[in-house]
Amino acid sequence: METFQLPSILVVPSLSTADRAAILDHLFEPCTSLHTLSVSLLKETSFKSYDDLVSSVGLQLTELAESASTSDAKWLESILAAHPRLGQRSVDSTQSSAEQAQLRSIGDEAEALAKLNAEYEQTFPGLRYVVFVNGRSRDVIMEDMRSRIKRNDPRAERTTAIKVTILNHLFLWRY
Repeated sequence: METFQLPSILVVPSLSTADRAAILDHLFEPCTSLHTLSVSLLKETSFKSYDDLVSSVGLQLTELAESASTSDAKWLESILAAHPRLGQRSVDSTQSSAEQAQLRSIGDEAEALAKLNAEYEQTFPGLRYVVFVNGRSRDVIMEDMRSRIKRNDPRAERTTAIKVTILNHLFLWRY
């Protein structure tokens, strides 16, 4: 994974489409659907900080979640599904690579995690489980996943995934 340096927030609107997409890929997960949603936002808006940029993308995601449109729900799901599966070995983003490293398992633990991922994705088609990993044990995270599967509320799950994604950036990810 190559090193990426975020440019000054002040120059973001003047960057090329490809460079603005690369910023989104660095801050979130690489995702064409997110590019479609947010690349123009990065051109049209002057942000004071990357936290403001992340919050604005969060608002866009929330608007999709609150929309009654089936196509908006599918669009949101394609963005949220860009997040890697819990314990996945091949991860595209810098942030997820660091988080996933502490969850990689072998043997029975890897099998249990794979089963939970499959159960989650069967319960919430089109979504991936998104959670704060940062320092939390595998057991705590797997219990959270089980409780969210048991809750079985797709709308709440989309909202939770957005909140976790945005809060993760605002509180844990430093630019």
